[in-house]
Amino acid sequence: MPHHMHNGADCHHSCCLKVTGLGVSAGDSPILHDVDLHIHCGQIVALIGPNGAGKSTLFKAILGQVPHEGAIDFETAGGRRTRPLVGYVPQSPSFDPGDPVSVLDLFAAAIDHWPVFLPIPRSLRQRVLTCLERVHGESLIDKRVGALSGGELQRVLLAMALEPLPHILILDEPLSGVDVEGEKQLLEMLDEVRSTFDLSILLSTHDFATLGQFADKVVLLKETVLLAGTPEEVLSSDAFSQVFHLSFGKGGKL
Repeated sequence: MPHHMHNGADCHHSCCLKVTGLGVSAGDSPILHDVDLHIHCGQIVALIGPNGAGKSTLFKAILGQVPHEGAIDFETAGGRRTRPLVGYVPQSPSFDPGDPVSVLDLFAAAIDHWPVFLPIPRSLRQRVLTCLERVHGESLIDKRVGALSGGELQRVLLAMALEPLPHILILDEPLSGVDVEGEKQLLEMLDEVRSTFDLSILLSTHDFATLGQFADKVVLLKETVLLAGTPEEVLSSDAFSQVFHLSFGKGGKL
């Protein structure tokens, strides 16, 4: 999977997200402090860290869901600062296998607040189909949500997060609960999405073995950014070994 050209710190003629000196506290207890993060549009950045490291809190801060110190800035390719539109894919929610709600019902309620108990008009069905086309998921439109595989559900959630098209796409553990084939398809889909729409993609993962296949940059977080670099640089670092008690050799291999 080819990596995007924007891997340096230079933002010339490139849109980017900059997080500077970010801090979040719960009462007197700091959750995050002095977090600096720099993501170019078109990049896929993987956020890794142990449980309780503050990954979800960082996502919430970027989404504007928790108060924070520091600055979160987004600049367009022309250098104009604007509030970024963020698409969010949460960790896979669980649905009852017997739940009669279809992908169409779920999507229509999410993007148009359409009541699931009313017939869905043809125009709204076409709009949902158009959204699903972005992730090659048109065939899923009438499938029951409870009957979707882990990979299919992630595809639907991704399509929902892309409506309307965001500047930044955040995915919380998208590879969790997805089988090997579904994981491969999802990673290929994310690569296509970032190339087609020139999005910044920020995702969290515990699947370190696949980082080199899709991530342009890896950020090791434990209350603050311990290290940011290429997958090989981070996985072979002392900081990674100390945090996870794992050792990856040169090339990011165990």
